[in-house]
Amino acid sequence: MNKLTAVAMLSFLALLSQAASAQTPVPDPMPDGSGDMYAGLGVLSAPRYAGADERRQRLLPVLQGQWSNGLFVSGMSAGLHLSSLPLLEYGPLVSLHPGRDDGGEGAGAVGIARLQGVGNLPNMPQALVQYNARVLAEGNRLNGLPSIPRRLQGGAFLNLHVAPDLRLTSSALYGAGSGHNGATLKVGLQAMALAPAPHHTVTLEAELALANRQYNQEFFGIDNDQSLRSGNPLYAAHGGWRDARLGARWHWTFTPSWMLVSSFDVTRQLGSTRTSPLVERTTGVSVSTALAFRF
Repeated sequence: MNKLTAVAMLSFLALLSQAASAQTPVPDPMPDGSGDMYAGLGVLSAPRYAGADERRQRLLPVLQGQWSNGLFVSGMSAGLHLSSLPLLEYGPLVSLHPGRDDGGEGAGAVGIARLQGVGNLPNMPQALVQYNARVLAEGNRLNGLPSIPRRLQGGAFLNLHVAPDLRLTSSALYGAGSGHNGATLKVGLQAMALAPAPHHTVTLEAELALANRQYNQEFFGIDNDQSLRSGNPLYAAHGGWRDARLGARWHWTFTPSWMLVSSFDVTRQLGSTRTSPLVERTTGVSVSTALAFRF
């Protein structure tokens, strides 16, 4: 994404009072000093990283809440509703962007630790070059790549209700990646609170995500040193489209305090991320379910 495109993106967000997460809670009128919150624990099955063919299962904490002062927490994001208009929601947003470890699972991490002590990469011993090629052939494309730390991002959100149960969503966040300079813009459509049966609600979502060059290069590009370490070919990722996502959320409230929260997401890589040598599967599926207690 060139500088002109990035400036246009940020200007657009500024004019709209900036962006919104698809999971941003809807601010219902609440008595002063009150709040609504639920927390729980479940399981998630998802690709090991964006674009990976291998799947991983892990425990999934669930946390969501909102308070009468406009503050809300949704998963790894938090924000503040500033609008007093019933059809418009906007405000600041912060989110913890996940990191990515350097080797994933198994022997990859051991191999990286050895490679980091080699020193002069152009004179890398042939045995290590062969080792990289073998690990790459076995499917560990992250072998030899540097770890990407978790980062706290800052930005803003904007939601616009176009019908009682339908809203346009958008969010802009900055600060991802090792250099704290990765930026993303998400725009989506959300059909909320569909009720197929008593005590059951379903939310449907469609979302497009864009990212600047720094973000896409960090998560999907391969520079010269990384190519030597990992065996992956050189690849320059560009700014622009990152992915498209379709999702469904199902809430089953079987008592006033307990609910089952489940989700299903299909994500497809787009633009230069789709053709990255790190992407083994362009379409990934994530499934989760969790038991939550409402306070």
